Amino acid sequence: MARATLDTDGIDQFAERLHGEVLTPDSPGYDEVRAVWNGTVDRHPALVVRPTGVADVQAALAFARETDLPVSTRGGGHNVSGSAVCDDGLVIDCSAMDAVRVDPAARTAWVQSGTTWADVDHETQAFGLATPGGVVSKTGVAGLTLGGGIGHLRCAYGLSCDNLRTVELVTPDGEYRVASRESNPDLFWGLRGGGGNFGVVTAFEFDCHPVGPEVATLLVFYPADDLRAVLRGYREFVAHSPDEVSTLTFAGTLPDEELFSGETLDREKITVMGAHAGDVDAGREALAPLRELADPLADLSGSMPYVEFQRLLDADYPDGMRYYWTSLYLDGLPDAAIDRVEHWARVAPSPLSTVDVWELGGAIADVEPEGSAFPAREAPFLLGIEANWEAPDADEANVQWARDCMADLREFSDGSVYLNFPGFFEDHDETMACTFGDAYERLAALRDEYDPTGLLHANGAVPSPEAARTDGGA
Repeated sequence: MARATLDTDGIDQFAERLHGEVLTPDSPGYDEVRAVWNGTVDRHPALVVRPTGVADVQAALAFARETDLPVSTRGGGHNVSGSAVCDDGLVIDCSAMDAVRVDPAARTAWVQSGTTWADVDHETQAFGLATPGGVVSKTGVAGLTLGGGIGHLRCAYGLSCDNLRTVELVTPDGEYRVASRESNPDLFWGLRGGGGNFGVVTAFEFDCHPVGPEVATLLVFYPADDLRAVLRGYREFVAHSPDEVSTLTFAGTLPDEELFSGETLDREKITVMGAHAGDVDAGREALAPLRELADPLADLSGSMPYVEFQRLLDADYPDGMRYYWTSLYLDGLPDAAIDRVEHWARVAPSPLSTVDVWELGGAIADVEPEGSAFPAREAPFLLGIEANWEAPDADEANVQWARDCMADLREFSDGSVYLNFPGFFEDHDETMACTFGDAYERLAALRDEYDPTGLLHANGAVPSPEAARTDGGA
């Protein structure tokens, strides 16, 4: 279908229907609002709409249908694939919708879709509560949750999507809907880990749990010469660790000038990081074995406020740097896989890149596989491959390194990936079908029901029926 031509009068009439603002390529601030966290993403939408509530979202979707514009939705703009923005389409930028309301008696939090995890943590910790978020506080709540949500509380309390009570959204037909276990349960199933192409989420309601304000934390750096011993010891630890503990490792150079100097600064390292969700003294004891896997270069373990721990990695992932992240759910962590992790961490073209191993299990595995769209409930580990670099002329080398690493370690996986670390969705259909398995057809049926014309194809794991509409899709 030929796309309607946008005219100034039509855009002005549309803008008059909104409480929020509309930006075109000629508007002041357009370049700022189209920019996302990943500096490799440089897309130019025809319009950016910044709604203040449900009515504005409904109006934006109506305008997109009238003009045949594809739609992408932006929450925090932190998804590494850049799916928050699309070329020549309409971006619904929900960042102005950032309210958080906590009910301490019910232990719930109502959260609008433009919030970041820093916003949520700030409010919930006022009552000694938390809901599982990510590991970088500037990450948007919406994107992380719809893709699953793996963070520092995952083994104790599950994924972000596991803690959803309700999701409020506007579907592509303009209808406001509430999805929960009781209302629109099939839609609720798909929104819990199946991506964002069933509608534009306006708010979530989460269960919260007693956490903090102080938590036992782990951050210990070992020399890469001990990487194999550290990962073998780590493998043994997580096989028997209590569910209150959630940990990960990352291997790379990690040139942190505040921690290291001299030869140590540029020396390759293996880091173990984590937290305990319960009593601080019990947490220190539980985490202690991970501080003794080798002779550390630095050990910053101890305890700190939960909100501070949630911000600990923020500075390592600045806005505008260049990122390509991909992943694999691992069937295990045999010695052969550890050898490959050591190799790819050593040959990374950027000193900022890492090869990560995330502990899974615990509360993640307590949810029945068919209880949500999120895949790989039984996987014991997630491999995260982070290419992080600064110079545009190094794009090809860094992306190729990540893809080669993934290909080399695929033998230790069924090939499924974490939706929030998807690369740039290359081999999209094959990868997503592998990732979701039997649930893929159910997700496709939901997509056909709620978005039969592919209006929101840029946001989702499942390709739209009109796959040819590739205007800026991830």
